[in-house]
Amino acid sequence: MDLPHDWTIEKPFDKNLEGCTAFTPGGIGWYSKIFKTEISENQKCYIIFDGVYNNADFWINGMRLGNHPYGYAPIWYDLTDFIEPENGINRLSVRVDHSRYADSRWYTGSGIYRNVKMLITDKLHIPVWGTFITTPVINKESASVNIRVDVENDYSEAKSGRVYTDIYDADNKKVATVSTAFNLASGEKVTLNQDVELFDPKLWDIDSPYLYIAKTYIVSGNETIGNRETRFGVRTIHFDKDKGFFLNGKNMKVKGVCLHHDAGIVGTAVPKDVWKRRLAILKAGGCNAIRTAHNPASDEFLDLCDEMGFLVQNEFYDEWDLPKDKRYNMHDKEVDYITRGHSEHFQQWAEIDLKNVMRSSRNHPCIFQWSIGNEIEWTYPGNRSATGLFGNTDRNDKMDWTLWRTPVPPNSPEVVREFWRNYPRQTFSIGKTAAKLAKWSREMDTTRYVIANLILPTSSFETGYTDVLDIAGFSYKPAQYDYLREKYPNKIMMGTENVPRWYEWKACIERDYIAGVFLWTGVDYLGERRAQQWPQKATPEGPLDLAGFPRGSYYQFKSFWTDEPVIAIYTQTAKLSIFKKDADGNVVEKKKDYWKLAPRVWQNVNPHWNYSEGEKIIVEIYSNCDEIELFQNGKSLGKQSLKDQEDRIFKWATDYSKGKLTAVGTYKGKKVKETLETVDEAYSIKLVPDRKMMTANNTDVLHVVAQLVDKKGREVKNVDDEIKFTISGDYRFLGTDCGKTEKMDSFKKKMVKTEFGRCLLMIQSTKTPSDITITATNESGSLKSKPLVIPVKEFN
Repeated sequence: MDLPHDWTIEKPFDKNLEGCTAFTPGGIGWYSKIFKTEISENQKCYIIFDGVYNNADFWINGMRLGNHPYGYAPIWYDLTDFIEPENGINRLSVRVDHSRYADSRWYTGSGIYRNVKMLITDKLHIPVWGTFITTPVINKESASVNIRVDVENDYSEAKSGRVYTDIYDADNKKVATVSTAFNLASGEKVTLNQDVELFDPKLWDIDSPYLYIAKTYIVSGNETIGNRETRFGVRTIHFDKDKGFFLNGKNMKVKGVCLHHDAGIVGTAVPKDVWKRRLAILKAGGCNAIRTAHNPASDEFLDLCDEMGFLVQNEFYDEWDLPKDKRYNMHDKEVDYITRGHSEHFQQWAEIDLKNVMRSSRNHPCIFQWSIGNEIEWTYPGNRSATGLFGNTDRNDKMDWTLWRTPVPPNSPEVVREFWRNYPRQTFSIGKTAAKLAKWSREMDTTRYVIANLILPTSSFETGYTDVLDIAGFSYKPAQYDYLREKYPNKIMMGTENVPRWYEWKACIERDYIAGVFLWTGVDYLGERRAQQWPQKATPEGPLDLAGFPRGSYYQFKSFWTDEPVIAIYTQTAKLSIFKKDADGNVVEKKKDYWKLAPRVWQNVNPHWNYSEGEKIIVEIYSNCDEIELFQNGKSLGKQSLKDQEDRIFKWATDYSKGKLTAVGTYKGKKVKETLETVDEAYSIKLVPDRKMMTANNTDVLHVVAQLVDKKGREVKNVDDEIKFTISGDYRFLGTDCGKTEKMDSFKKKMVKTEFGRCLLMIQSTKTPSDITITATNESGSLKSKPLVIPVKEFN
């Protein structure tokens, strides 16, 4: 078996299991690794787990190293005193107890789902996560770099020497060096501060994410010991309560999305190439930031964000002292073994896990915020009542969503303050716990901002919660930005969970003091469903579906977030459309002002132009063009201006006739054009790979999109079929999907249903070079593809 590994994704979906974790099982699993001792008498051996889900026990040669409950935080162990002498044989074992399989509000996966590394050092060494690099002063001419290096002496005698750090640019040219002397007694550990100047520094930016490498090593006597490499970036971040966010002195909006840690087909054991494809699509859509909802990201994910130019809000927790109800999102209502989550371990582990997360990830230049919690208010008694949002007549204890849209909350700050003055003392206080988490965060790093995602801010501002935050992040509160700004003018504010709709972005760009948004979510994710929502395994609210295919919302936000012309044509029957043709011939909303209240799920629209002759059709176009004229078979259906589209959607009503829709737009004075045409019946299957070759490195991933096409090679999106893949060569099969949440077949089948005539295949290289040949046929065998050959070259 190869790690990372998620055993849950290999199991079938089961209606009798829990929707919160995507109707998938958990269980108990054992992993064992046999390895030879390759360290000498004067060396040490550490094992570092980036993430094991969850409640893991670690053993070496039958001796228990320890237990780690939290599945999202890294943990390490010193194996030195437990392994056999040199050349001896050792067994490292990990027991994963995920029998409480519904212990999160979303799909978690099970097992050693992140990377594992072994670190071998001298007894005089830099320990695990023992370097921390910051750039406290930056100007056009130079950047001052501060390097904090931990040095530990595990020899039985004192040791002295120097610690050197050489800094290399992206071309591997040494551009600076610094050294610091040390004297350590036996068993002593010290943190050294090194300061060095970088001249003519190249900045890390979202458009040009430049990275330096610091190579740190120890020289003691005539011996050079170790070489710890730390990648870092030179950049400044600043939030202003009036003007929002500045990166390297440039004012900009945070154009972010929230991402869960699963990636559909592969579950939570996500190869780097899978995240790379998803992030590249988001980047092309103008996204510049990721919120890791609602747990810390893997080190590999952060590496990619460093390399691709994404800002990252790294989030620690979804629950603190008290549990959330995993089935219904809010305060815990049911005492149930399988839904017991991390809150029961929080008192013992919170500080350890938080600091381990920060030690392991704080050198990543992509991280610009630490989030201490997500919608924590639900779990603490009093918060719901304090807001006045929930009435006693609501027997089902459900929120009235219309109240969230009102610009003035029911209870004023004075009323909320009075409520808390009279509220009985509780065992746990949200304000005190927030203060602890913020304090621990700042003990580790003061160069980033501490934030949290607030769902009930009118209460949080009065409990001490927001007092300890640098930034107040709001969950679905665009209507209340002005109210909160008026009442709390000195707090930096932004959206941290936002509906992927125009009204959210409109509220942000109209207010300089709102630093940006994080859409919920960038890509569909497994879980967070209810029992009655079967057959739905995923939450279908992202601009990208579970397979990473764009929806209409992706193109609308691309039109908001990029400086390139966007014209995306979608259609729907008048019966199913959210729009209608009025008596004057104009296209209007069926429900007036629907756009101001529109939900996270995008409207039902089609990316094709195939209907019954004469059928009434509504055409929607998402675009940033100043004006668009739409032609049907060469005849103009009229010209529209963007300034007249209150909902930022161009729309026309027409009777369907076979042929072509052509949208001609004007963008910054230039003409741009997009077409959508009627296609014929499916004739064959087109295979489109995302790469032309792979390397036999055991990690490369190939994505192949299979699309039904007609005889002319045009994509057929109006019919669906089942596609079967036949694959030869040496490869690892990762799975198939079409992106549709209702498709409840296992991902691990080579026969897959299509959605809009397409589906996705994912395979991974092994360590064996070969040619991989892929063909696809439909279920009946009447449609087939040309063979696709992908060479897998030898890994050097």
